[in-house]
Amino acid sequence: MMGLVYLYQTIALSRHGRLAYKSRVASREPGTFVMEVCRRQFLHAAAAATVLPTLSQIARAQVYPSKPIRVIVPFTPGSPVDALARIVTQQLSIQLGQSIVIDNRPGAGSSIGTKAVTTASPDGYTLLLTGPSLVYIPTLYPHLDFDPAKSLAPVATLCSWSHVLVVAPSVPANTVAELVAFARAHPNRLNFGFGLGTTPHLLGETFKRVTRAEINSIPYRGGAQAVADLLGGRIAMNFGTTATLLPLIKQGKVRALAYTGVTRSPDLPDVETMTESGFPEVGYRPDSWQAVLAPPGTPIAVINKLNTEINESLKSPTLKTALGTLGLEPKITTPDEFAAFLAHEADKFPPIIKAAGLKAE
Repeated sequence: MMGLVYLYQTIALSRHGRLAYKSRVASREPGTFVMEVCRRQFLHAAAAATVLPTLSQIARAQVYPSKPIRVIVPFTPGSPVDALARIVTQQLSIQLGQSIVIDNRPGAGSSIGTKAVTTASPDGYTLLLTGPSLVYIPTLYPHLDFDPAKSLAPVATLCSWSHVLVVAPSVPANTVAELVAFARAHPNRLNFGFGLGTTPHLLGETFKRVTRAEINSIPYRGGAQAVADLLGGRIAMNFGTTATLLPLIKQGKVRALAYTGVTRSPDLPDVETMTESGFPEVGYRPDSWQAVLAPPGTPIAVINKLNTEINESLKSPTLKTALGTLGLEPKITTPDEFAAFLAHEADKFPPIIKAAGLKAE
């Protein structure tokens, strides 16, 4: 308000002589014309002042980014999400004309890296690339001092995908039904490995619940470590992306039993879906997705610019081909559409987690 008064006083004083002269010509009541013109000048000044913050944001977006951007990935290097982040940011860096640095901060079901972004400066130079763990972290870790989905600004979605269930060659099962029969006949003989607090973790626990099979759960810091132990014979089964597991399937190092998608994977046309195998509950349509979020308070102009450039990146033939190679489907949304999707996911996952009896602590 003080700024408006100052503008008003400056206009009135700078034009006082001319307005006073016109008032004597145009009005018989001394001062009437001066008061009316000054009132109009005040209203114009007030309107201009309300536009200033918007103009400031637009100007900021026009020069953004003027320095390297850091993208925090709350998963281990070499994980599917890490691979996705590096592919997407490579194209986005070209779109923005600025370098982008990946900062891996895994742990506690992705909550460590996520929290780092919630407290970062809201200037668009620190971003988060994550997925559905964002909405179910509070259920897995009830003692967290923040709600990730409500503490970040949605920027843009990137892609979505489903998972494939694989077992070690030593497991005497070629179908899900045979796996379930073996697991029931040999309680606690099979070990299931997963990255703690990830979607494969949730899928495995859901599988155990709906099949009523007694299978040991073995948590790892990340999915890449679980796959390594699957190859080493320390665990017997795993849910993973086709990008990670397809080469191993083709080499005969693991055996694919089912795919969690609505339809069969184009990469595995002979592998049944979980629905075809008789267990439609094992799959979330989509199981997983990845997206970009910013610290709370990030200017909307910066968010909109990032959204536009990310969406343009997803449309590029180069990135489309790269995502297809990883078995990922591009997912283009506006910030508002992403916010609505996030709200839907936040309602969807907690009941699934509770039904599976999933606990990270």
